Amino acid sequence: MLKEGVRYVIGVLFLVCLLFLGFNPQFKQFIDIPTSIVLFEGSETAIEANGFAIEGNSHLEVEHMESETILQGIKTGHTNVTLQNGNWPAKKIDVSILPEIKVVPGGQSIGVKLNTEGVLVVGHHKIDTKSGQKSPGEFAGIEVGDMITNINGEKMHTMSEVSKHVQHAGEANKELKVKVLRGEKEITTVLKPEKAKGDHLYRLGLYIRDSAAGVGTMTFYEPESKRYGALGHVISDIDTKKPVSVLNGQLLRSSVTSISRGINGEPGEKLASISKDREILGTIQKNSALGIYGTLNETVQLKNNVYDQPLPISTASEVKEGPAKILTVLDGEEVEQFDIEIVSSTPQESPATKGMVIKVTDKRLLEKTGGIVQGMSGSPIIQGDKIVGAVTHVFVNDPTSGYGCHISWMLEESGIHTGLVKHQAQAS
Repeated sequence: MLKEGVRYVIGVLFLVCLLFLGFNPQFKQFIDIPTSIVLFEGSETAIEANGFAIEGNSHLEVEHMESETILQGIKTGHTNVTLQNGNWPAKKIDVSILPEIKVVPGGQSIGVKLNTEGVLVVGHHKIDTKSGQKSPGEFAGIEVGDMITNINGEKMHTMSEVSKHVQHAGEANKELKVKVLRGEKEITTVLKPEKAKGDHLYRLGLYIRDSAAGVGTMTFYEPESKRYGALGHVISDIDTKKPVSVLNGQLLRSSVTSISRGINGEPGEKLASISKDREILGTIQKNSALGIYGTLNETVQLKNNVYDQPLPISTASEVKEGPAKILTVLDGEEVEQFDIEIVSSTPQESPATKGMVIKVTDKRLLEKTGGIVQGMSGSPIIQGDKIVGAVTHVFVNDPTSGYGCHISWMLEESGIHTGLVKHQAQAS
């Protein structure tokens, strides 16, 4: 009984100590201090470490403020710092300092033309034949969203190539061996073209498409390599709602002609036209979850009315809640700067389009667009003279607000490796 009583008293005392520590602000602050930090050379981060001392070293510059400590990376490499406060246990922080990366912020309106890897099936239709209505493609198991990649051993890229094989097979009264890509799975099927009554053409009973087009906003480009990133989200087919699998594409100069204002429940839209001479700005090589990527032509000059010099990028941990700017076009080709607020920012371990919640606060932008509209995706987000991300989505029920992605993910997608992915993987 005595032993049980002692254990009971010890348990109560332990619980009281835990409760005391839980309500102790300095202990909570100590627990919240990160164990690893990634900085770019020349950038800084603030640690809420009131009363804790940090020693500087050859890689860092340390400044103790009233309620926080500022760490500034002055040299690339890896180092450790230790926090100490009287009798409190020491806490080590691993600090990785990466070489500074600068890119030119975009904001320009762009036209996008994508050529698919194969020929996309966007629908079925019935052919009125002598023996009744038929859809050979649907009967063969080909589904909406499938990509026709091969017919009779030959790769397919255009609708005219498909049509040529269909007519030859129909006239010879032969079947076609068709390969389609459904997601990542390849499927092979056989079908026989049919000819409609009173028609000389043979058909598959499928609606198909070999390209997609649209408008958006340039996010950044790297002046030496000419690599760029735009849009901040994947381009999906308007009918199938599935991502467009890209063979190649063209980036075209575009001009905003008018804006359909957004209202609750109905997102607005930028209406734009491609330049009369259809000037090609560059190639499109990738259509990913975080936008489109490729290379600008060497002779292309992109006009930015706000910034004409590269800006450094930020890490996700550097992004703060509070005022920021976006760059976008409302009329013609003039890039303008507008006020927003970063409502929240969440550092992520894997690429995502919803790393930030943003809210438009600029009165002129609200009057003109109602907030964030379609075609504004990709508009770079600037905070403290750094590029921190890009606009990706609008809230349907609140067009003044939307999501943004962190800039580091877009740079990685473009092939400009920041080193952040490696450190985030190690931290996770």
